[in-house]
Amino acid sequence: MKEVSAKSFAKVLEKHGWSLLRISGSHHIYGKSGSINRISLPIHGNKALKAGLLRHLMKIAELSEKDV
Repeated sequence: MKEVSAKSFAKVLEKHGWSLLRISGSHHIYGKSGSINRISLPIHGNKALKAGLLRHLMKIAELSEKDV
């Protein structure tokens, strides 16, 4: 799995219909209409997301590796 920064993952989420609901500190909370799931994305500059967290967020957002 390639390294992806939180900022670039946020752009991918927005491209797939997720919208920014609120910001709580450094965590951006995303939601999608018709879904009860929320995604809390920790944005710390251009630091890459760790592989386990990225995999978990992709599963919630129903994205595959080719989408990222």
